[in-house]
Amino acid sequence: MNTFFEGRTSDSPYIHGIWHGHTHGVYTPLCPAAAEWNLLLQRKRGKVTVQVEGPLTHAKAKLETDDTEFCVIRFKVGTFLPIIPIHPYLNSDVSLPEASRGSFWLHGMNWEFPRFEDVELFVARLVRHEVLLRDPLVTAVLHDQPHAVSMRTVRRRFLQTTGLSPKQITQINRALSAMALLKRGIPILDVVYDLGYADQPHLTRSLWRFIGQTPGEIARAKSV
Repeated sequence: MNTFFEGRTSDSPYIHGIWHGHTHGVYTPLCPAAAEWNLLLQRKRGKVTVQVEGPLTHAKAKLETDDTEFCVIRFKVGTFLPIIPIHPYLNSDVSLPEASRGSFWLHGMNWEFPRFEDVELFVARLVRHEVLLRDPLVTAVLHDQPHAVSMRTVRRRFLQTTGLSPKQITQINRALSAMALLKRGIPILDVVYDLGYADQPHLTRSLWRFIGQTPGEIARAKSV
């Protein structure tokens, strides 16, 4: 049996996306860079493990073991855990302590492993207990809304809540947009022009770093 994997969007202002699945055999996905951080919940033989996964500043191969149920909650940029600084976990992760069979500890409280369809309720509970917060300045900057603070303050707040600078987030998101356009069959040179890359080699370097593939590889995969 193959690994099962399913994802969906969410109406929550805190959630970027939700995925769940079950591995059958060793699973080694190549994950593209992401400005968002994840909460990875895994259950194997009844034991729950929970990890806070920091943003990825480059494409990274991951290893998932056999016969593991998992749920990934990806939080929107600007959403953060005040008790866990995110910057030390760029391209890395930290495990949360287990509380009992099927639950884990976070912020001195016992949390149950949420079901895929109940993730929004779980996140709402985190927000209600102020375990999960959102920085309105980061949200305003990302949506080009007016704000009355200096760029130095903006950069400091971004680093505090996201672990990344605004420039890094822009670079990552541009590479992800380029990948999406190439998968839709948009010609490489049109992607270069539309997204403001200096030239095709600039696009190639960006995609190799952030996606782990060249433009040609992404375009050919689309047609397979």
